[in-house]
Amino acid sequence: MTYQWVLFDADETLFHFDNFSGLKHLFAQYDVVFGQTEFDQYQSLNKPLWVAYQEGKITAEQLQTRRFEYWSNRLNVDAKRLNEQFLDAMAQICTTLPGAVELVQFLHDKHIKMGIITNGFARLQQVRLERTGFLPYFSPVVISELVGVAKPHPKIFEKAREQMGYPDKKDILMVGDTLESDIRGGNEAGLDTCWLNHHRNQHQTLDIKPTYEIHSLFELQQLLTNK
Repeated sequence: MTYQWVLFDADETLFHFDNFSGLKHLFAQYDVVFGQTEFDQYQSLNKPLWVAYQEGKITAEQLQTRRFEYWSNRLNVDAKRLNEQFLDAMAQICTTLPGAVELVQFLHDKHIKMGIITNGFARLQQVRLERTGFLPYFSPVVISELVGVAKPHPKIFEKAREQMGYPDKKDILMVGDTLESDIRGGNEAGLDTCWLNHHRNQHQTLDIKPTYEIHSLFELQQLLTNK
């Protein structure tokens, strides 16, 4: 099987998503020393909100504001403003994962088209694609916030395939680091899937089975070389 398309998740698949550093950068603007205790408190709010978002129980806007409600009250700064500053900070510190640059160039040289399907937010995507030099290589870039649903919802995969010109599903590989959104969503959309299992985690959700499992983007390049 030679794929004509590779669709990528963004965070922790192509790009590092170091939200601890981003939050420290954000709160330094308010003279707040943001340490592990503060980060753990933030994550205790943030993680359940992401689950609710992926399950369609809250909107992207609700996620982005609710996660900063505590700090909004503490600093007397609008939660929406804090979220915007956080996303700007994340764009500034963005770096690609090891092997990402080489993989993108390899796929480009092989004339394999590339797209992104992300549950991340629009304010961040364009800037970091520009900063990393990836912007010319990825089309479509499908963002859950703009579609109105998040992975694993089938609508976001349908939207991507529509923008791709409806290629045959067997010609598409979906790559991502999260079983519950990337792999489940890709499987249910009828695509081959590749789980980027950075940390060699055990399959906690046994009903989600990727077509391939890799531990780095270098492995993905090797896999596709042999296709």
